[in-house]
Amino acid sequence: MFFIKELTHTILLHPSYFGPRMTQFLESKLYADVEGTCSGQFGYIIAVVSILDIGRGMVLSGSGQAEFVTRYRAIVFKPFKGEVVDGVVNNVNKMGFFADVGPLTVFVSHQLIHPDLKFDPNSNPPSFASDDQIIEKNTRVRVKLVGTRVDATEIFAIGTIKEDHLGVID
Repeated sequence: MFFIKELTHTILLHPSYFGPRMTQFLESKLYADVEGTCSGQFGYIIAVVSILDIGRGMVLSGSGQAEFVTRYRAIVFKPFKGEVVDGVVNNVNKMGFFADVGPLTVFVSHQLIHPDLKFDPNSNPPSFASDDQIIEKNTRVRVKLVGTRVDATEIFAIGTIKEDHLGVID
């Protein structure tokens, strides 16, 4: 789920930023560029832990900009199939519900919800309810990831609450 990974990022720097404060600007640009982004290969980059090497800038001919290849260490969030995660429900409809697990959105289909939980279209807000629990917006749930799909800039997941010890968390 959470890993510390060594990564690289290329920063283009305009000549107007050359000077004594160039290093501070490169560091702040690195934080702004990579924190909160998603790479299909590594997952969601949560935070930069340390900058290992800013590298030597190479001036690009024609534009005068400098290219810096920076190496840094970051905390990344990469979900895997079979992993059990906790999330908060943000949308419920007759097809199932969506839960936010940090930056990841997990869809739980009505077929992967325990048969005791029935969709109640008349409730406000919409919910899945049984005698002892109710799943509606802002309910905390424990979900097992059944599958993940990775795009270049986003990760999608499908989950289930049909197994033991999954579902509403008190």
